[in-house]
Amino acid sequence: MPLVDKPLHELKTYQGTNPRPQDFDTYWDDSLKELDGIEPDPILVPNDSISPRNADCFDLTFTSVGGARIYAKYLRPKNAANCPAALMFHGYSAESGEWNDKLAYVGEGIALAAMDSRGQGGLSQDVGGTLGTTLRGHIVRGLEDPDPKKLLFRSHFLDTVQLARVIASFEEIDADRIGCFGGSQGGGLALACAALSPLIKRCAVFFPFLCDYRRVWEMDLAKDAYEELSYYFRRRDPAHKTEEAVFEKLGYIDCQHLAPRITAKVLMQSGLMDTICPPSTQFAAYNKITSEKDLIVYPDFAHEVPTGGWDQVFNFMTKL
Repeated sequence: MPLVDKPLHELKTYQGTNPRPQDFDTYWDDSLKELDGIEPDPILVPNDSISPRNADCFDLTFTSVGGARIYAKYLRPKNAANCPAALMFHGYSAESGEWNDKLAYVGEGIALAAMDSRGQGGLSQDVGGTLGTTLRGHIVRGLEDPDPKKLLFRSHFLDTVQLARVIASFEEIDADRIGCFGGSQGGGLALACAALSPLIKRCAVFFPFLCDYRRVWEMDLAKDAYEELSYYFRRRDPAHKTEEAVFEKLGYIDCQHLAPRITAKVLMQSGLMDTICPPSTQFAAYNKITSEKDLIVYPDFAHEVPTGGWDQVFNFMTKL
């Protein structure tokens, strides 16, 4: 079988390359305490872009870190009561998508909230406020700021937690039955959400982004989704004088280091021909998950959802 990464038997034991900051746990504990002090002030506005017979559709906005108002599409069954909820996260640079493809979950009695990541293709606010370069990517946003809490993906991760808290607060939701899912960036955000919010009971991900940055660099795959790493060094540090510090700082927003915090049941799907988010980076996160988990491997697939992949997610999430 052709290989773009380690053989499968090595992937199953791979523990990652990117360094983990010594104060990693304190960093995230303090970040969650900061979020505790932010009143989300959720606002629901009915949306009539689509008129399903069995669902109510809303534009949801709420406040997260930095005072940003975050947007999500929120759909719930008509006359909903004590129903589970699923949180949906999108790929890098995209947005929450259209309304109609979310109705299958509502048809199963599950409310669904699809969040727009701040500063990307949707309606969530990007309030800025970091020192250093802000060009060509969100991974590098905040790298040059002395305060590691200015890393933009810290805000993305905390936005997912705030969304979980907001949805759990709605009277029609059973707060003991909340899950999350997504692919690529959405997969990374789902892992982060499950790691940082004990509300998450099920987490389904495809080929997660935001894992094991140094491994991506060493494989010469800082292209496509990770191209900003290459851009950063070429434009900001051509002699790589800060390389060690850069990868250690990225360790704060590395999902492999968050993975041990996950208590939810996890379903991951990975393609062994993936050159966008290399398999080893995904396994670095998966291998650190200690909760109940399952991995479906697709030997011939790259950074793409295989036939039946979304059905696997649907079947998994409907067991909430």
